[in-house]
Amino acid sequence: MHCASLGEFEQGRPVLEAIRVTFPSTPILLTFFSPSGYEVRKNFPGADGVFYLPLDTPSNAKTFIEITRPILAIFVKYEFWYNYSSELNKRNIHFLSISSIFRKDQLFFKSYGSLFRKLLAHFSYFFVQNQESIRLLKSIGMTNASMAGDTRFDRVYQITQRAEDIIVAKNFKGGQKVFVIGSCWPEDLDILAPFINENQTKLKFILAPHELNEGFLLQIEESLQVKTVRYSMAGENVNEALVLLIDNIGLLARLYRYGEFAYIGGALGKGLHNILEAACYGVPVFFGNRNYQMYQEAMDLILRGGAFEVGSYPELKSKYEMLDHNPENFHLACEVTRQYVQENLGATKKIMDYCRKVLRR
Repeated sequence: MHCASLGEFEQGRPVLEAIRVTFPSTPILLTFFSPSGYEVRKNFPGADGVFYLPLDTPSNAKTFIEITRPILAIFVKYEFWYNYSSELNKRNIHFLSISSIFRKDQLFFKSYGSLFRKLLAHFSYFFVQNQESIRLLKSIGMTNASMAGDTRFDRVYQITQRAEDIIVAKNFKGGQKVFVIGSCWPEDLDILAPFINENQTKLKFILAPHELNEGFLLQIEESLQVKTVRYSMAGENVNEALVLLIDNIGLLARLYRYGEFAYIGGALGKGLHNILEAACYGVPVFFGNRNYQMYQEAMDLILRGGAFEVGSYPELKSKYEMLDHNPENFHLACEVTRQYVQENLGATKKIMDYCRKVLRR
């Protein structure tokens, strides 16, 4: 299995783990393009080897495939490597693209994109996320595809089922309403700080920055006019604080379980972070109003009334109060997010039905 980075690994992981359980004696090789994936998962126990995939040259591809001799190759989402795909196709090795998603502005669908269409022709099968991807592939004569959905739904649901309590967060919450803020960037803080300061008598806040550098942690603390405690320094009286500032990694996906509301950062900058981790707990989700349109789940949840884009503090205040002051609105938004995740489970099973046929030969 090849993944560009950590996000794609999380999409591929449910399939990787299902293969390990079903075919425990089959060796698994996991490769990455980006250090942000490799460095975090280089010791992943579910694979027999974790490496960088060598650069996409004809000689590298030929040598790599000769050495590893795969029965099955799975590339996740946007990974399209011409020479590797050509070599796999030449050797009749089953080659899948999973959780892939296509848009009409991609080179595959341009009049001058014949070389890129040839790359797609090397794949044995596509398990795509939506019907638009099926339509676009058919428009260039490719019918070896079906809509499986996004394996991230299976992954986040797994997390909710396996998640253990975070005692510090549980004690912090007590019996009060909590607003969980995940992957907060400085641009998000401009909206969130006044919201936190104004709602200190109504809500508690768990705030997880996107980057754990001391400068940003201090900036957060200085912008808040409420009692704030860092996770690493929390003691028995943690419930007296109004903001729990998360200063370590690996907790965020489990922290959403303690919230009644969630705000996900990133959309006011380069791009929205994972909102499914919050949605799977059935809470209304807020995020910035700029860079979220390429995330299907964000668009879907906005249309259904489970997610809300905001561009300023007054807008966040207004949309939050629309939910908080009307229990019917709040419960409807919760049900929308919960149901949306439930509807989209099952991509892993669909992909595994194909993988079983290949690996049992």
